[in-house]
Amino acid sequence: MKQKTLKKKRTKAQKREAIWALCFIAPTIIGLIVLNFYPAFDTLWQSFCKTGDFGKGNTFIGFENYAKVFASSEVWHSLWNTIKYALIEVPFGVVIALILAVFLNKKLKGTSLFRTIFFLPMVCAPAAVAMVWKWLYNQQFGLLNNVMGTDIAWISDPKIAWISIGIIGVWSIIGYNMVLFISGLQEIPGDYYEAAEIDGATGIKQFFHITVPLLSPTTFFIVQTRIIGALTIFDLMFMVMDKTNLALENTQSIVYLFYDYAFTQGNKGYGATIVIFLVIFIMIVTFILQRAEKKLVYHP
Repeated sequence: MKQKTLKKKRTKAQKREAIWALCFIAPTIIGLIVLNFYPAFDTLWQSFCKTGDFGKGNTFIGFENYAKVFASSEVWHSLWNTIKYALIEVPFGVVIALILAVFLNKKLKGTSLFRTIFFLPMVCAPAAVAMVWKWLYNQQFGLLNNVMGTDIAWISDPKIAWISIGIIGVWSIIGYNMVLFISGLQEIPGDYYEAAEIDGATGIKQFFHITVPLLSPTTFFIVQTRIIGALTIFDLMFMVMDKTNLALENTQSIVYLFYDYAFTQGNKGYGATIVIFLVIFIMIVTFILQRAEKKLVYHP
């Protein structure tokens, strides 16, 4: 005969604890549904629709928006602009932050002050950062041209504007990357470095043979998150590049293009399709990075 497993009835105390647990997690669950899940599904639905006249109502049109997006040279050009920005921000932001973290991880005077100074850009409001850099890059009255005695249109020349924007991105993210690297460096046991010194290894050899391999999990995490962050860049370009700027076409990111269609032109269906296109691209990039993790990341 099969033994029937009897379920134990919950006591009043256990029921009370379960109710209190639900009460505590309810705000988080409601927030996720309202602010994350619903907008995601609504965006997916709108990508299959055409916005009605005067921005009212949606008409289902199937994959028509997707066909337009994949055939649009403007979308692919904006995606390439975003990739160019990522190619500047991610590698330079990671390398410079790693070098600074190695120096600031040592027991030297004033390290706390320097850590604070380098982390300040992360605390500053994006609008303030954009205003300062627009003044620095100003062709007539900017500090850079006045100090170097040049007449360069840093953010108006289509050939170099995307590099100028990338420099701002590197400057803004160094402090965040540096803090993560310092946290990873502090997890490396000092015995490795002591043994290396006994064997006569120089500081450079210790860096490449001990620090870099043991720090690879942290490095991979920073690279992966910064690639996603760079591919979704918007606020920096929106506030630095004016709509009358001649270099806007060569610098606008794909999220900037989404904003233009969805909120400026009122074509929310096409704008939602651009977002889904970007999400698919980020998922492909993330999948490739996850596959490469086993070969690139060293786990002791």
